[in-house]
Amino acid sequence: MKPRGVLLLTMLAPGRALASAPLNYLTSSGASTDPVTLLTWGLLLISVAVVVIISVLVARGVSRQKPWLRREKTADVPVTREGDGLRWITIGVALSAVALVATLIWTVGTLAMVSQPPREPPLTIRVVGHQWWWQAVYEGPTPDSRIEVANEIHIPVGQPVRIKLESQDVIHSFWVPQLAGKTDAIPGRTNLAWIQADKPGVYLGQCTEYCGKQHAHMAFRVIAERPDQFRVWWARQLLPAAPPLDPIALQGAVVFVNHCGACHTVRGTLAGGSVAPDLTHLMSRTTLAAGMVPNTPANLSGWIANPQGVKPGTLMPTTYLSGPELTAVRRYLETLR
Repeated sequence: MKPRGVLLLTMLAPGRALASAPLNYLTSSGASTDPVTLLTWGLLLISVAVVVIISVLVARGVSRQKPWLRREKTADVPVTREGDGLRWITIGVALSAVALVATLIWTVGTLAMVSQPPREPPLTIRVVGHQWWWQAVYEGPTPDSRIEVANEIHIPVGQPVRIKLESQDVIHSFWVPQLAGKTDAIPGRTNLAWIQADKPGVYLGQCTEYCGKQHAHMAFRVIAERPDQFRVWWARQLLPAAPPLDPIALQGAVVFVNHCGACHTVRGTLAGGSVAPDLTHLMSRTTLAAGMVPNTPANLSGWIANPQGVKPGTLMPTTYLSGPELTAVRRYLETLR
């Protein structure tokens, strides 16, 4: 389709265009953002109305010519005071004050409405920002029900979820436009936020506080599922990694522990690192490198072989594996489902 046709289609179907926007803040899908979205549209319409009214008045004032302006000699113009101009100023100030006070009350009420969830959240997730990825730790009712994932946060539909935000290095900012406003993750401090999705779907999030070279590539996804599906997902995440049966994958497990186990964890193995993402169920995730590339065998091989080529500046070092070792490690990682 030609660019002109794409533009026309977008103008004729604004709803579809808004829904397909990667980070869309003009629509919402949860109780924590519905009042904010309504306020956003309200303030936008008020602002447009003010601009239109002022533009019309200015245009009218410019186009309206006094009879004495037609005189050739401006020195002959008498100094007079025609009409009551102060009255229009008073009316304008009064109308502006009413609009500003109304929007102030509306804004403060909206902030109070979304500051706390409507009821105590049944689920709490500790989200830690790293350069440049997101760690999500699910705090279960018991120590053995704790799980950890990276860059993809699953939540149950229709339930508020408490988010405890922390940072491991610099200031980051957690933002899921359709589910929650921006909240900073600050080193040495825990900030609280909450999200809620009222319908199933995948909601894109992004770090919105400049945090270094790969700030633009520090994305994440919130996957909202029905409560029964969420419980099934959690139960699967609790399971340790299944031992590989393929001889090549088995060899890859040994190589992985020796070269990657100091940074990454795979539960059920000797890999117990804590400075990089937990890879116990790596293949259940849809993307790699904090949303940069789809999680495919080819991208997985490229990420292992040359992480700097995929994401320059990432803290993941090059492992300098041989061809057979790279193939074996990839085969092993593909078993982590």
